[in-house]
Amino acid sequence: MVEADPAVRPRLRLPREIRVLAAAAFVIAIGYGLVAPALPAFARSFDVGITAASAVVSAFALFRLGFAPLSGRLVGRIGELRTYLVGLAIVALSTGACAFAAQYWQLLVFRSLGGIGSTMFTVASVSMLVRLAPPTMRGRASGLWATGFLLGNVTGPLVGGGLVTFGLRAPFVVYAVMLLVAMTLTGLLLRGRAGRVADNGQTVPDLTIRTALEHPAYRAALVGAFANGWAVFGVRVALVPLFVVEVLGRTEALAGIALAVFAAGNAVTLLSAGRLSDRRGRRPPILVGLAVSAVATGLLGVVPTLPLFLALSLVAGLGGGLLNPPMNAAVADVVGNRARGGTVLAGFQMAADVGAITGPLVAGAVAQVAGFGAAFGLTGLVAVVALVLWARAPETLPRD
Repeated sequence: MVEADPAVRPRLRLPREIRVLAAAAFVIAIGYGLVAPALPAFARSFDVGITAASAVVSAFALFRLGFAPLSGRLVGRIGELRTYLVGLAIVALSTGACAFAAQYWQLLVFRSLGGIGSTMFTVASVSMLVRLAPPTMRGRASGLWATGFLLGNVTGPLVGGGLVTFGLRAPFVVYAVMLLVAMTLTGLLLRGRAGRVADNGQTVPDLTIRTALEHPAYRAALVGAFANGWAVFGVRVALVPLFVVEVLGRTEALAGIALAVFAAGNAVTLLSAGRLSDRRGRRPPILVGLAVSAVATGLLGVVPTLPLFLALSLVAGLGGGLLNPPMNAAVADVVGNRARGGTVLAGFQMAADVGAITGPLVAGAVAQVAGFGAAFGLTGLVAVVALVLWARAPETLPRD
């Protein structure tokens, strides 16, 4: 078949189901941001130390990581939509229970259970995204979904900070109600539209992670997800505020601005990166995104002034936005529409989670011994490793 000129392809709308998933992602993310400002202080209200308060945050991530493989198997066994709705229900109930925790250990248990539900609906939603998006629109679908999460994460803490004035328990109640509403609406809108049957009437087969690992693009995506988790969800959150305060001598408020600048750069490029990957291929924006992220992040620890630090944070955010949608789309290409890749997608998610957990620990230790320059330099080097693997990986965008 002769490929149509990308410049004259008709502009198609994403399926309604994709837009429903993106809207739900926004609601979920804004709710997560609601509880973020209150959670550490709420834990401290039980007369525990800083380490114990931080453990509540870490427990959510650890349970999310540990339950990811089982979430992938649940997608194949009970279906994507059921796994998605059950995951939302678990997070809603556990979050509501947090509001009524009477002791620290109860808060720790309830928050940990939320990590299980979180990985369930994340793996299930990505699996639905993979199967429901047309092959030549996977980049746009991934970009829209990621934008929903990003906007929710930016908006949530602003609203959550206001809710705290009504008490530390109020954000948990509001988030639980929001999740129940999201669960009800998505269940109604997606009912009958996210089934388990292929076009020929046969059950959709499962793609094993062993088979996926035979594809160079999937191996590169795992390393890319690890590098992205290390830099974006780990080192950026853990070390950027410390660098602004301890090295540049600025206030915590300016440290928050540095994080917001990165998020702004991310938001600028997410949707355009998805469209570009659908037209020109997955590899070009991935390679550019990794290169930009590696250079900008690697230089963060040696800049002498706040304006230059903010400029590099913006550039690093632009690189991260270029990277995410096409890499998600490449994994979707490996899975394909006619296979169910719950465990494959769970492995991809786990790679990012491992990076997010490992990055702050390793980079923090390096910063303690050799300084922030070495820590951010190491983070840039991790992105370079992913860049090398993607440079050797084949293009996955279907050309028919």
